[in-house]
Amino acid sequence: MSREVRRGVYILPSILTLGNLFCGFYAIIAIYKHDFSKAVLAIIIALVIDFLDGAVARFAKATSDFGMELDSLADLVSFGVAPGMLAYVFAMQPFGRIGWLAAFLFAACGALRLARFNIQTKKLDKRYFVGLPIPAAAGIVVSSVLFLGESPSLVVLDYELLSPEVTSALMVVLVTVTAFLMVSKVRYRSLKEIDISRRHPFTILISVILAMLVIASEPRLLLFGFFFLYALSGFFRYLPIWRKRVAVDLGEELELTPGEPRSP
Repeated sequence: MSREVRRGVYILPSILTLGNLFCGFYAIIAIYKHDFSKAVLAIIIALVIDFLDGAVARFAKATSDFGMELDSLADLVSFGVAPGMLAYVFAMQPFGRIGWLAAFLFAACGALRLARFNIQTKKLDKRYFVGLPIPAAAGIVVSSVLFLGESPSLVVLDYELLSPEVTSALMVVLVTVTAFLMVSKVRYRSLKEIDISRRHPFTILISVILAMLVIASEPRLLLFGFFFLYALSGFFRYLPIWRKRVAVDLGEELELTPGEPRSP
């Protein structure tokens, strides 16, 4: 009987993962029809479902190797193939071979990122990711398309700041750099492992309130800024002031737990 139970799958996390896959598949169909707004919305919903999928699995203690592999396959479609195709059809198509090669590079690096994560997930610190997570990489592409609007040109107050040619070239550079960030060794903080039950500085509350105000006023700007700041956050740890802060936090943690051995 126990062997039969182990052969089963957890229903709710698997349904959420398949919902993630469905959104990615629908986004590809919307891209084919040049309905970019629906494609962006589908990928954003996939991002939310992917976050809920992990949260539900951890809360219900329903994590499994099958679920992890299924989640990776769904992520590759929703956050690797679909954003790459979106960037190519929306802006990079005029560059021809360079454009579709950049889109393929994004999907390929996403696949490599997921494969590396699956074999290292039990060995590394769960508080950090090695390389930019593929959902965040997809968020960068999607938020860029959402920020630009219906056409690949930057228009502010009815004035064209960047022409479609310049914007398309920047999109090629952006997709390429984001692809390499996924397979880099830059460490990013895992937002899933942040403990919201512990005390945090008062400035965090003020920041959350300001973020809510920005969401209400300019949701496109917030989404664009959030993913780009997260992509840059991996480089903050190399700054001297950030290293001092990490050293102080580590010292306080050791003082709170004097009887526990230090982690290697």
